[in-house]
Amino acid sequence: MRLLVLGGTEFVGRALAEDGVARGWDVTVFNRGTRPAPEGAEVALGDRLAPEGGLAALAEGEWDIVADTWIGAPRAVRDTARLLEPRVGRYVYVSSRSVYAPPPVAGMNEDSPTVDASPDADSVDYPADKRGGELAALREFGDRALFARAGIILGPHENIGRLPWWLRRMERGGPVLAPGPRDLPMQWIDARDLAAWCLDAAEHGLGGAHDTVSVSGHTTMEGFLEACRAAVDSDAELVWADPRTVLAAGVDPFTELPMWFPPGEVHDMLYRSDTGRARAAGLRCRPVTETVADTLAWLRGLPAEADPLGIPHPAGSGVRRPGVPAEKEEAVLRVVRGGE
Repeated sequence: MRLLVLGGTEFVGRALAEDGVARGWDVTVFNRGTRPAPEGAEVALGDRLAPEGGLAALAEGEWDIVADTWIGAPRAVRDTARLLEPRVGRYVYVSSRSVYAPPPVAGMNEDSPTVDASPDADSVDYPADKRGGELAALREFGDRALFARAGIILGPHENIGRLPWWLRRMERGGPVLAPGPRDLPMQWIDARDLAAWCLDAAEHGLGGAHDTVSVSGHTTMEGFLEACRAAVDSDAELVWADPRTVLAAGVDPFTELPMWFPPGEVHDMLYRSDTGRARAAGLRCRPVTETVADTLAWLRGLPAEADPLGIPHPAGSGVRRPGVPAEKEEAVLRVVRGGE
């Protein structure tokens, strides 16, 4: 098999390229060359947003599968898909469950309404960009296009820093603010499981949209935080707080306490999705303990000068770092323990 990965050096793109190489496939990665490609992959350089000549390296060549992780202007997917269509068998676009139109509800699935979007647009916002990318691939490839609508993605090389923040926080030890309820159901997907499913599904001729995330309740908030604490093996002590206490203190869900949303509409949309279609098509998700342990091993293997959360984006890039400031966490802990 011949695989072309658009990107291929960062997180999901890297996982796709590494999985292809491990299968013995001929793998080419197309990117700007700002980060090293996985070992065993050929490199084609270009810039999808360049006004002229950005796709020149893809003007020739044939591939069985192209995998695209693009986040941004849908027109970049449009232009690439249009160029490649005569020479590519199937187009895999890593999309997002964010494409579903509000209001968020539990049980949303591939048949739920999606946001308005255009395949010809410049960047609008994340949901419209991802839906526009789907439409662009669909227009060129039809039923040869596969959309992996991922939920939260974790694992080694994570480029947002959600799981890395919790691991670093556990390494600091001491009392750790643990937002409840303890049994709050969660669901996500390891980037390596996402990559494996995408390549398996494309190889077997699957098309259309699939919500690629674990089942709701794959773990709970307690299961997740206990896995982080156990992996780090520090003196970290989980101090559980009622959601109302956390919110009253002005703590931002998900951003300052990564992975956490209190019970409600947003939690239901994020963590109570119906994944039956992807599971029927072979999706398998590894245990939370494995994702946590492997991410910790990757973090601890980074060079000393690397970003402590493993985030590859330079300072000033506009990427908001996850995590609650220490002084804010301590203030909430004082409130919680005062009520014990």
